[in-house]
Amino acid sequence: MRLDLMLAERWIAPDARVLDLGCGEGDLLAHLAQRQGVRGYGVEIDAERIRRCVARGVNVIEHDLDAGLALFGDDRFDTVVMTMALQVVAAPDRLLLDMLRVGREAIITFPNFAYWKTRLYLALRGRMPMSEALPYHWYDTPNIHLCTFADFDTLCAEHHLHILDRHAVNGEQASSPLMRAWPNLFGEVAIYRVTRHA
Repeated sequence: MRLDLMLAERWIAPDARVLDLGCGEGDLLAHLAQRQGVRGYGVEIDAERIRRCVARGVNVIEHDLDAGLALFGDDRFDTVVMTMALQVVAAPDRLLLDMLRVGREAIITFPNFAYWKTRLYLALRGRMPMSEALPYHWYDTPNIHLCTFADFDTLCAEHHLHILDRHAVNGEQASSPLMRAWPNLFGEVAIYRVTRHA
């Protein structure tokens, strides 16, 4: 099982209200509904992915995340999830705060641009890196705000957000002692659970 699904099961209570931003084909919501009775909505912009969500019974709303989450009221959800999408939105800081306005907690994953192979790729080739977590060329990438563990930690501190959990994994979602000890250097993908509450 994917680590993000296992962590979601651990971090999201049964019967919770969940909002999944950039939900794709609804894999996470379908999994959580089946395993934990979670109720929720996905937000997606791609028409084909929306069609697949509907076909599998996942509630989905067509919406551009760059427009924010004004269509949702305060504290409407227990958890808001955004998997590998933080780096593609126009204002990730504002969206993160909006996620924690509509939900008590947020689970966010993103590629870590300080990963050692990324650093080495830049140093040796002098070109924008490509990897499993960053599979695009510089000219066709949707990633417009790449960041690191250290950047995200700083963003949370600046906005007085509390980091409840943090994991560093590789592209296959496996972890190691090196990733746990030095996530900013050895983690290819970051998985965070944050809240605005103390």
